[in-house]
Amino acid sequence: MSEEHDEAVLAVLLDRLLKVRLPRALELEEKVKGGECLTDGDIVFLKAALEDAHDGQRFVARNPQFHVPGAKIIQLYAEIVDRAEENEQKRGER
Repeated sequence: MSEEHDEAVLAVLLDRLLKVRLPRALELEEKVKGGECLTDGDIVFLKAALEDAHDGQRFVARNPQFHVPGAKIIQLYAEIVDRAEENEQKRGER
């Protein structure tokens, strides 16, 4: 694929990340840090966000300036899922 195509795809992915994915992910992070469980809608969002991240992986791999931010967003999603799982387990113990 062309470098121009990569730039266009990265621009779209970055725009969606900054305007939609990251703000919602940060809300979910606070939610699970507060001990709450994820709703079905939250889970649908995270699945879509992870699919976006997976789809964008090949573009990020070819553009080193996005390696660290890409890794950090994946780490954020993983932390949300891990904390939500802990919250679900605690809720089940009650």
